[in-house]
Amino acid sequence: MDITYNPSRMSWGAGMLSPLSPNTMETLESRSRDVQERTFCKWLNTKLEANGYPAMTSLVRDLSDGVRLIQLMEIMGDTSLGRYNKNPRMRIQKAENVNKALEFITSRGVKLTNIGPEDIIDGNLKLILGMIWTLILRFTIADISEEGLSAKEGLLLWCQRKTAPYKEVDVQDFSYSWSDGLALCALLHCHRPDLIDYDKLDKTDRHGNTRLAFQIAQEHLGIPQLLEVADLCDTQHPDERSVMTYVAGFFHAFSSMEQTETVTRRVEKFAELMQSVWTSKNDYERRARGLLDAMSDMQDVWAAKYFVGTYADALQHAQSFQTYKQTTKRSWVTEKQDLATLFGNVQTKLKTYGLREYLPPPGLAPAEIDMAWNSLLQAEATRSRAINAEIRQIKDKLRHQFADLANSFEKRLRQISSDLSAVEGPLEEQLEQVRELQTRMPPFSESLLAVAAADDECRAANVDENDYTVFTLEDLRFELELVTQSISKKIAFIDNQIVSRNMTNLTPAQLEQFESTFRYFDKDESNTLNQSEMNAALASLGIVYSDEDMDLIYDQLMEDHGAVTFEAFINLLVEIMEDQTSPAQLRESFRGIAADKPYVTELDLRVAHLPASTIEFLRQAMPSNENGVGEPEYDYERWLDEVFEQDGR
Repeated sequence: MDITYNPSRMSWGAGMLSPLSPNTMETLESRSRDVQERTFCKWLNTKLEANGYPAMTSLVRDLSDGVRLIQLMEIMGDTSLGRYNKNPRMRIQKAENVNKALEFITSRGVKLTNIGPEDIIDGNLKLILGMIWTLILRFTIADISEEGLSAKEGLLLWCQRKTAPYKEVDVQDFSYSWSDGLALCALLHCHRPDLIDYDKLDKTDRHGNTRLAFQIAQEHLGIPQLLEVADLCDTQHPDERSVMTYVAGFFHAFSSMEQTETVTRRVEKFAELMQSVWTSKNDYERRARGLLDAMSDMQDVWAAKYFVGTYADALQHAQSFQTYKQTTKRSWVTEKQDLATLFGNVQTKLKTYGLREYLPPPGLAPAEIDMAWNSLLQAEATRSRAINAEIRQIKDKLRHQFADLANSFEKRLRQISSDLSAVEGPLEEQLEQVRELQTRMPPFSESLLAVAAADDECRAANVDENDYTVFTLEDLRFELELVTQSISKKIAFIDNQIVSRNMTNLTPAQLEQFESTFRYFDKDESNTLNQSEMNAALASLGIVYSDEDMDLIYDQLMEDHGAVTFEAFINLLVEIMEDQTSPAQLRESFRGIAADKPYVTELDLRVAHLPASTIEFLRQAMPSNENGVGEPEYDYERWLDEVFEQDGR
């Protein structure tokens, strides 16, 4: 059966002696007085014993002379009531003591109704209990406040809020709601779960739960056991005032604990704040010193560096400086910003909590770090200008170096070319002069290597333009090759002229033809012919041998002369002309190729299986006329007349 209590009606639900009979009311009041007397007496004893006074055993007897009452008022009021009769024997003395105590009570704003000194002296328990309850309300319960409610309502709301999570507990009053001990256990578990395992409680063991709560509250929290287990569990209507008095002890114990925890948390929070600030300040100072030292060290390093005068060295300085700007400098920029943020955070924390602002040690203030940073930037600019100036100076030096070598090289080479053009005199003297010039050419190769090395240095230094010279390495290499070839050609020409001069058995026209033929087939201009070139040259002159014969002729020339030189070629032709070939024979040969026509076509030459180079030479050498269809017809008769003397027909 559910039992509910309605405080406004002060009655119980159906089946619980409602309405109460007069006899029942008297019995309940008597029981309540007994519980209150015992509870209030214990409550007063906690005050007395805490201050070194002996405990009371009976409210009626021990309060009757006023001595204990004065002692209690001095304890509760934390003041002295002055002189009083400590051992009163007469009623008047007792009345004076009691009256002094009552006056003190009323002076504290406590309203006492229908009680005077005689009621206490004569032991009127009902009025005495009413007076003590008024004191309990004034000194224990009146200061309880919860969400704007005070005294009883505030204490009840506090209990309800603390026990709300516990489904077996429903605190509606200060009577039956406490009769199973679970509400007390819930209050203990809510604040000190380490003292009681609420989930393991036997929720049906009313006496056991209540006893356990009393024991834990007294032993661990110092809450005196003002009630007996029976006062809650063995009555249908636990005394409200007694329960309130006892439960108020829980409120004060836990409020004190919460206040202690609040104070502790406040101190802990402040200590954490100060530790955080201290850590941040130390971190700021350590990092600021590190940044300043690093910047100073870097400037010292720059000041100690020197250049050795090479582009590779200057480039290494430039690359090192660029690496610094892309790595170290950027990390310093980040660190400087972080330091400014850290310093600002410290100041904000201190200002938020009204604490004195942070003053860094000398040299570590943000403004001083900014000054050091500006010095670093100036040192950077100086370092950058020095590197750039060194690179510009080295590049200009490399330009001068290359220009000097190139200009000198070209001047000497031009002199050789000029000397070559000035060669004159008899052929033998010319040949001697040209050979002397040829002996002056080898040093140019070494000089060109020096120019190439200077050019490589310029390229390595990214020197593209040079206002000190108009010559490039390729220009000089081309001109050197040209002069070298000119000398070689001049020597070959003079040699050929000497050979031609000595060939008295050949007409000038023949020598001219043979020389032009030789030059035409000397493709590499080495003044010699290889076997295939020699074969083509002979074929162009109408001299055709079998492959075996050509091999024998070439091998013989190589054995006699070491190479098919112009002289060897002329000698070969002389031998052939003298022994085998005559103008008449050549005309007969051409007539055979032309099929008795007075002219020969390119097709006729190809049908005769002449080499392509020979056909090409004959096409250029022989005069031609175009036929009716526009094809050239080569006049071999006229060509042979021009080549040989008229009497050679």
